[in-house]
Amino acid sequence: MPFRILISILFAIAANVLLQSPVLAAYPDHIIKMVVPFAPGGGTDVVARTLAQEMQKDLGATIIIENKPGAGTIIGTQSVAGSPGDGYTLLMGTFANAVNPSLTKKLPYDAHKDFAPVALVARSFNVVVVNPSSSIKSIADLIAAAKADPDKLSYGTYGTGTSAHLAGELFKHLANVNLTTVPYKGAAPAISDLLGNQIQVMFTTVASCAALVEAGQLRAIAVTSAERSTAFPQLPTVSEAGVPGYAAESWYGLYAPANTPPEIIDRLNKSAAKAAQSEAFKKLSVNEGLVMVTAPPAELDRYFAGEEARWRKVILDAGIKAE
Repeated sequence: MPFRILISILFAIAANVLLQSPVLAAYPDHIIKMVVPFAPGGGTDVVARTLAQEMQKDLGATIIIENKPGAGTIIGTQSVAGSPGDGYTLLMGTFANAVNPSLTKKLPYDAHKDFAPVALVARSFNVVVVNPSSSIKSIADLIAAAKADPDKLSYGTYGTGTSAHLAGELFKHLANVNLTTVPYKGAAPAISDLLGNQIQVMFTTVASCAALVEAGQLRAIAVTSAERSTAFPQLPTVSEAGVPGYAAESWYGLYAPANTPPEIIDRLNKSAAKAAQSEAFKKLSVNEGLVMVTAPPAELDRYFAGEEARWRKVILDAGIKAE
């Protein structure tokens, strides 16, 4: 290689290093905190801990999980909104972030202006389950039973505005049926009553029902996602089973406070994308029924806006308000 060309290449490399943002060059140099606005042990907590574990390998800095449950995720979310935009405080956002603006008249933060999207990490779905002793063996059976006796069938939820609740409300609206909503303080007590025939159906998470379905203690009749799932390939979607246009998904998205430098957002996005391809996430995707996405920040922004608009209509039409 001619000496002049070699010198040109070396100068180009040196210039690139010098032009690199000093912020990015130093990031991260201390512990990163990822806030989970739920109690430990739930699906969001598991996803966040797996993501943090894998991302810290790539970033070379420790990522700790800080659980801040309360007020339907508002407490934890607010704590991130008020944090410095330096890349050291992150939020594991979920379905709740898209529905809270419609459930609560006055949030202590702006769901759009106070956050910078980092990465849409994964989408998930719920499973429609009934007691195996039930005569309901399909979505068509569920619709027929609900129309035959509008006051008889009930479905269990684990909180106002949760995916289990709104998935049921969307079903009622699109299928033009009535199901009585029975709220519980969690998935476990709701499933306990489904097993005891006190309620007739649930739109519940994969993690909460998979083992019971496999053991024959619950009967799964459909998935709420837009497409069939590899976790339950034998199950139709609610849409193809008789309710056209139906789709109800949960999701996990990583956020930073507003004004976080774009270079740091990009670094975090690439790290999250790499983490989602790990063996740990492949195992988690089966156990939790996840569809890995790892999309860029703009895709999370677009997806969030679509989810917010869709569920706002469901919430307003059903007259749902935060407890």
